[in-house]
Amino acid sequence: MADNKTKTTPVDPLDFINSVEHPTRKADALVLLDLYKRITGYEPKMWGPTIIGFGRYSYTYDSGHSGDSLASGFSPRKASLSIYIVPGYQDYDHILARLGKYKIGKSCLYVNKLADVDMAVLEELIKTGLNDLDKIWPVHPE
Repeated sequence: MADNKTKTTPVDPLDFINSVEHPTRKADALVLLDLYKRITGYEPKMWGPTIIGFGRYSYTYDSGHSGDSLASGFSPRKASLSIYIVPGYQDYDHILARLGKYKIGKSCLYVNKLADVDMAVLEELIKTGLNDLDKIWPVHPE
């Protein structure tokens, strides 16, 4: 069985953020860093080269595949901010309806800039995602 490609690294998340060239992406990443620290109480860890994660969970699927992953986090990518909410956005329409401007993937929310979203609603979404994940697979500090 293949190993997970995205694992923690020793890179300092603040060093990574400071290397981001896009000024809005960098500023928004600093805001998200503080927001996630406050919400989770966890210290950030780099997951792979570009994802800043908060907390960890271990999973085992029915197929037998198992591993560890970040519980929640974000990445200041060139095209947009990617915000990772695990276990995804299946039942969050009531929150997303109040968020503002975004695009969505299976477990990833794409935001052009934080000014496009309601930060209180984003905080609610992150907390809800962490609580829902913890009911499926316990979330631990990394």
